[in-house]
Amino acid sequence: MRLLNHFPGQLGRRMYAAPSSAAIPAAKKKYVPTSGTYPQGFKVSGTVVGVKPSNTTKPDLAFITSDRPCAAAAVFTKNKFQAAPVTFSRSLLQQKKNSGLQGVLINSGCANAVTGKGGLEDAEAMATEADKALGAEKGTIVMSTGVIGQRLPIKKILDNVPTAFGKLGASHDHWLTCATAICTTDTFPKLISKSFSLPSSPSVEYRIAGMTKGAGMIHPNMATLLGVVATDAPISPELLPGLLKGAVDKSFNSITIDGDTSTNDTVALLANGAAGGQAIVSERSQDYEAFQEVLASFSTDLAKLIVRDGEGATKFVTIRVTESWSEEGARKIASTIARSPLVKTALYGKDANWGRILCATGYALVTEPGASVNEVAEITPEKTNVSFIPSDGSAELRLLVNGEPEVVDEERAAQILEHEDLEILVRLGTGKEEATYWTCDYSHEYITINGDYRT
Repeated sequence: MRLLNHFPGQLGRRMYAAPSSAAIPAAKKKYVPTSGTYPQGFKVSGTVVGVKPSNTTKPDLAFITSDRPCAAAAVFTKNKFQAAPVTFSRSLLQQKKNSGLQGVLINSGCANAVTGKGGLEDAEAMATEADKALGAEKGTIVMSTGVIGQRLPIKKILDNVPTAFGKLGASHDHWLTCATAICTTDTFPKLISKSFSLPSSPSVEYRIAGMTKGAGMIHPNMATLLGVVATDAPISPELLPGLLKGAVDKSFNSITIDGDTSTNDTVALLANGAAGGQAIVSERSQDYEAFQEVLASFSTDLAKLIVRDGEGATKFVTIRVTESWSEEGARKIASTIARSPLVKTALYGKDANWGRILCATGYALVTEPGASVNEVAEITPEKTNVSFIPSDGSAELRLLVNGEPEVVDEERAAQILEHEDLEILVRLGTGKEEATYWTCDYSHEYITINGDYRT
């Protein structure tokens, strides 16, 4: 299987402060692609609507379309207070049996969440207006992101759908503008594209492109994130939900910024088959396995961009828990370390305070009544090891070995913590399973951003 990756570089330092203007901070420009390889049959646009009255320059209405009906699937938030777009889009996909979709319409600036019957009517009106422009019948799902508890300025949005339709295009600039339109506190648009091949059609170049947004209120299941992934590979509608769920579990459900889960989270996958070739119709086929691998890797790259743009973040941190008795236990421990405020603030302060990591490991399982994992089997203090893995490829810095503290070279620890990227490795010594989470640190700026969010 061939996989060509159009993905920005990952070296260098970054500024953590949210920009006061639409300009992308210099240190983050490396994450924004300057070109891409986009799937056939899809056109996109980003339009300035002014969902927030203060916004007069940034695109805030994104339109993703296909020139033919698509197989489609989506994964939604598990928050009990689910936004109107989530309710509407889930229902539509069920009605359509994951087929016949042609568009996704997304607004930023207002979440249309906890808005009652009127909010549902607004979500449906957005979809209806998009269908009208596309000439499709019930072919559009909708998403919204922004402040909770406020009604959409629905007339503004509906009046601009024809404009959004008129701006549709397939160039890199179109895709980048569309990705910008779904951003809220994000400091850069998150966009990736790749080309790949499948075993049954080695001469066919398939393409996949995706955009996502998210910077705060990020934690499974899922997070304040929206994502749309589009491919021109031919995939049966029946297979898409399973493919997407598997990819999301390994990517968007393995990231955390602040431990909060939102009301609007949605990741959608559309496949229009425009590139031709043999359709994927069986889970037992080589093509299915190959595409599953492509989608999981692609989704992970997208999810990592969210963490790299965490509100106020200065570090991108990989938490890897290995030698675990069960994968479930490893995930719970990795998740607990990743969302510990004490761990995250220590990393911001460049303090090699491994005691906080060990503490989070120790309470990860016992703080959840009714958990099915066996904490006795999972964690044995005298078998536990904690290390920093430097991003420059140098040897790991051992902090705890078989439950015994190491004499830490504080100077080297400080050098390791100067880097933007860091891996924390916890070896439990109780089994062979493992799990990985991606997170960031907490800075003063996180408080500033969220203290002022509605203003």
